[in-house]
Amino acid sequence: MSGAALGIEVVFVFFLALFLLHRFGDFKKQHRLVLVATLLAWCLCFLIVFIIPLDVSTTIYNRCVAKNAVTPSPINVSQFTTTTRPAVTNVSAAEASSRSLSAESSPLQECYKPWSYIPRGIMPIFWRVVYWTSQFLTWILLPFMQSYARSGGFSITGKIKTALIENAIYYGTYLLIFGALLIYVAVNPKFHLEWYQLQTIGIAAANTWGLFLLVLLMGYGLVEIPRSHWNGAKKGYLLMKTYFKAAKLMTEKADAEENLEDVMEEVRKVNECIKYNHPLRKCVDTILRKCPTEYQEKMGRNMDDYEDFEEKNINYPSEKTLVKLHKQVIYAVQRHNRTQVQWRMLLEQAFHLEDVAKNETSATRQFVHSFPPLEPESWIAKRFYTPSVEWYWECLLRPWCSRILAVVLAIFSAVVVWSECTFFSTRPVLSLFAVFIQQAERTYNYIYIEVACFLTIFFLSICVYSTVFRIRVFNYYYFASHHQTDAYSLLFSGMLFCRLTPPLCLNFLGLTHMDGSISHQNAEQTAYTSIMGSLKVLPLIADGFYIYYPMLVVILCIATYFSLGTRCLNLLGFQQFMGDNDMTSDLTDEGKELIRREKRKRQRHEDGETRRREWKERYASNREDTSRNRNVNSEPKEPTYTEMTASRSSKYTRSNNRTERDRIELLQDAEPLDFNAETFTDDPLDSESGRYQPAGRYLSMSKSNSRIFDDV
Repeated sequence: MSGAALGIEVVFVFFLALFLLHRFGDFKKQHRLVLVATLLAWCLCFLIVFIIPLDVSTTIYNRCVAKNAVTPSPINVSQFTTTTRPAVTNVSAAEASSRSLSAESSPLQECYKPWSYIPRGIMPIFWRVVYWTSQFLTWILLPFMQSYARSGGFSITGKIKTALIENAIYYGTYLLIFGALLIYVAVNPKFHLEWYQLQTIGIAAANTWGLFLLVLLMGYGLVEIPRSHWNGAKKGYLLMKTYFKAAKLMTEKADAEENLEDVMEEVRKVNECIKYNHPLRKCVDTILRKCPTEYQEKMGRNMDDYEDFEEKNINYPSEKTLVKLHKQVIYAVQRHNRTQVQWRMLLEQAFHLEDVAKNETSATRQFVHSFPPLEPESWIAKRFYTPSVEWYWECLLRPWCSRILAVVLAIFSAVVVWSECTFFSTRPVLSLFAVFIQQAERTYNYIYIEVACFLTIFFLSICVYSTVFRIRVFNYYYFASHHQTDAYSLLFSGMLFCRLTPPLCLNFLGLTHMDGSISHQNAEQTAYTSIMGSLKVLPLIADGFYIYYPMLVVILCIATYFSLGTRCLNLLGFQQFMGDNDMTSDLTDEGKELIRREKRKRQRHEDGETRRREWKERYASNREDTSRNRNVNSEPKEPTYTEMTASRSSKYTRSNNRTERDRIELLQDAEPLDFNAETFTDDPLDSESGRYQPAGRYLSMSKSNSRIFDDV
């Protein structure tokens, strides 16, 4: 099994990162280099998290082997009497006798090789490749690709030029600081730093920046994740929060539509100004291809216009103006599409929560949906996830599972906070994670060690990474599911992951006392710690910042528990969901009305589709009966004068009677609607049965009214 566990985890991490990238990114529209760079950054960070437990178990086994190798065998005391220094002879003999007695009383421990043991020499090479690749991505490549992805240039050269100009200050600042420090070290005679020590200083500087951000994100996640699962069991709370989100999203959606209209107006002016024979016409065509389809049809260039652009004194836009317009078009279209998809998903969530609230009092214990699902269900869901199973899960089991999970996560958060504040204490050992690992190390229970390490670092990474997915910096950095995350946000998340993961793993090794700078032991270090280097070169960081700064997580957890950040944002004008706020109540009522309006619209659409299917089935059956009667009476007969007269009269009156009968049926089914009223008083979904009753409507308002009588 040597190396097999490492290969299995590499494959698993790759597919995990690919699944997350498919959920947030868009493989069809986004650039291949952006997707590959983001996938590589995520894979490297996830690998560090998943491989650390294997490194810990391998290190514990190596410690056991090294301990047995240096354990002294029984020593003959007489061999020490021949020494040439008689003053030390008695002491040495006493020490030798005591060592021989202890060796006889405590035999060698048998070291069992773990199933996931990785041979020596593999892990250091692996960590060097993973760490330095991630650092190259986060500090050099990904910032450059961010500017490249947001550039509005029309060629690769233009985009590279724009990216270099935007990152000149970014790269210049780092080079200036590094050069100043290097000159100071070279001039000062007190410092004699080698290349290894300079490398350690660089790693410590990067980890210090990452640890500073890590504690901030962890303090939020340790409280918010258990609280979100606890509130997930409250259907009323979730429904009110969904109404609040609907009101805010509708405002953002309207703003995005207005912004898109303004940008499309600028594109229309440029399209009309620059004719087919202008040198910049290719740039305009590139901009038009990025516009939505309906706008492309409206602004299709006029191929019959052969006016010479040099004959008129027109102020044509420059190439820089078109580059700026191209960038605005990409941003406006992406934002508009994102808000549209988010609005549809939010509507489905609101309808589902309302259905859950209605079905909780159902006597039949069968889950009834107000509307059919937008996507067809799989055969597995149809066979096993029946309406009865769905009712028990949504109305009974799911709330209790959310509460139990919230309690477990809260206990885990409390253990993390306690360990972060006490991991520097080695005698006695106060960090609970260190106690668990040391207890398992005495019995060499490698399965327990790997499981405990994996659960610990996995929970820490979830607290940090979930916060990265949740935070939003206006519209520049925003993670949205259903393939709606832009290239800039994907690359920015890769940068954050690469900067946060190394200090996260160092913090984990400190919590478990597997880091020699924390435990102050001369035992063998993990391969990951050896790559990071000894921080004794910088005692201020090793003995100060790394030890005491993580205690700040207590203050951050308290602030998150009392929602101090949310209250500050609310005071600054950024509306946040707060139960004891008038603005929250107003936005909740507004969102509730928006959801009701969309529900009525969906009802009318479903009603129209139902009537259309009924008319098709009715006229299809009538045509089949007519064709069947014709086949039965295929033999010609000599009609009498009376039959000829009756058939002639029915020939001219049958269609009229049938049309009149159809009109009577339509008028009987239809009910007058008052479109001047502010709201509809009758809500078809508020029936006692739980299912909606199709309300009548005029066929003139249906989209299919022109095709009803096509088959007549």
